[in-house]
Amino acid sequence: MSSRTRPPFFEIRTSTIQGLGAFAIRRIRKGTRIIEYQGERITTEEADRRYDDDQSGHPHVLLFTVNKKTIIDAGVGGNEAKYINHSCEPNCEAVIEDGRVYIEALQTILPGEELTYDYQLERDGLDPESERRYACQCGTPTCRGTLLASLPKLRKKTKRKGRTG
Repeated sequence: MSSRTRPPFFEIRTSTIQGLGAFAIRRIRKGTRIIEYQGERITTEEADRRYDDDQSGHPHVLLFTVNKKTIIDAGVGGNEAKYINHSCEPNCEAVIEDGRVYIEALQTILPGEELTYDYQLERDGLDPESERRYACQCGTPTCRGTLLASLPKLRKKTKRKGRTG
């Protein structure tokens, strides 16, 4: 019995966003699970030991946090998913399911379009140095200027008026 392998959804080539990127080579329908983000599974302590981003002018973004204890290091044993660049207006999203990370299409993607997802890197408040070090190059109209997750919006407190009468 022969097993058919599905043709790839994308190829890797030079990107205007950052270095190399993943570009669709065929139509990808909205909701399609495109690829699993793979690499060595390590602890947060091991990730901190391997990559001291505070000492690096160009921080590593090959680490994907799965949960509080597990990080995937695509720099070790990773696949082509590591070339999917960040965008503030992504056409894909990362979905964590049963401890695994998948990249899925948020919309239909046409051949030639670059695959992107919002990295939403963890942040510690508003730190201008981190904003600079993790600068975004996506160039979209709504670019927030950083790969860091958006700050939570503050809700205005409204005074409740009591009922009289």
